[in-house]
Amino acid sequence: MLRQIISQAKKHPSLIPLFIFIEAGGTGATLYVLRLALFNPDVSWDRKSNPEPWNKLGPNDQYKFYSVNVDYSKLKKEGPDL
Repeated sequence: MLRQIISQAKKHPSLIPLFIFIEAGGTGATLYVLRLALFNPDVSWDRKSNPEPWNKLGPNDQYKFYSVNVDYSKLKKEGPDL
């Protein structure tokens, strides 16, 4: 497969940017899925010691990938401790 891509790139050098962008998109998608699997509070890998990891999030924990106007370090807790 890689040999075929290299031979096509040698025959048609205008395809090189296409190959670069396809590889960058695949790498970005893979890294984003890994980030979701490892750091998202909705995913529980260890059900015995931490069955509900979303309950341990504080009001100043940022779990979104990007937030536009919210500074999570300045948020206050709005409810009682459970």
